[in-house]
Amino acid sequence: MTRPQSSAARELGLKRGEFDLAVRLGRIRTVPAPGGGRRRVPREEIDRIREAEGFPDTLLAQVRVVGTAEAAELMDIPSTRFTRLARAGMLTPAKFYVNRYRTVVWQYLAQELREFAGAEVNGPLLTGRAPDRVRARLRSGADLRPKNWRARHAGYLLGLADGPWERAAAVATLLDPTQLAELVADPYERVHLHRLRPDEFWYGAPESPNAAIVQRILTADDPDEISWLRGNLLLNLEEARRRRPAPRPVGHLEPAAAVLPQASPEPVAVPQEPSQDRPRGLWARLTGRGA
Repeated sequence: MTRPQSSAARELGLKRGEFDLAVRLGRIRTVPAPGGGRRRVPREEIDRIREAEGFPDTLLAQVRVVGTAEAAELMDIPSTRFTRLARAGMLTPAKFYVNRYRTVVWQYLAQELREFAGAEVNGPLLTGRAPDRVRARLRSGADLRPKNWRARHAGYLLGLADGPWERAAAVATLLDPTQLAELVADPYERVHLHRLRPDEFWYGAPESPNAAIVQRILTADDPDEISWLRGNLLLNLEEARRRRPAPRPVGHLEPAAAVLPQASPEPVAVPQEPSQDRPRGLWARLTGRGA
């Protein structure tokens, strides 16, 4: 027996945003809906959380997020230093939203910030002169907040995937469409990947005024990040093709399956489709995917 996410949120005493974040952090397990659509929450998962010690305070503490000003106060550092640390990639945002001025507002898990501030090794980052690596990143104009958020988001998407096609579809959501078309030349495979894309209702409708801003954050733009995503996609595609080719229209023939006519009084030209073969072996020699 499962419950819709909205019902599960009410039973757990969470607001919509808190519930979504708890799911993305792995605090609440969801399962695919039998008829498709939004994932659902098993009844036993709701009971497990409600029966846990400290409920609901512990759960609420796990999903509490703060903005820059409150985060800096929590860590007992100036807001400017907090922003520099976040831009340099030392702190990872848990979520974001676009405000009325079309500005991206990053939010952080209060629990993670306390742990960061309490770790002795991080002391030099909070007081005195910033380490050279942090200053170098800031001098270059780097802002690693989007990249760090995408890394967290990718881990969530890959955690939902049940097989290589699903993993490839998850990775594809973070790549620019032009790069995706370059890597996946077969239009039927691209359609299949699009069909398997994880639902992303949380950031609003594609036609909303802020959609372009959100899409920029969702799309990888760091060379190392793009390289990892491309490699991950190709590895999963190779495995997916071996296990189960992408669906094709009824009557569609692969080039290798095209049948030449029997004896004919005149030579008959048989139209050939572009080859669907892919080079094999290179990615199979690489190591497995990361998270």
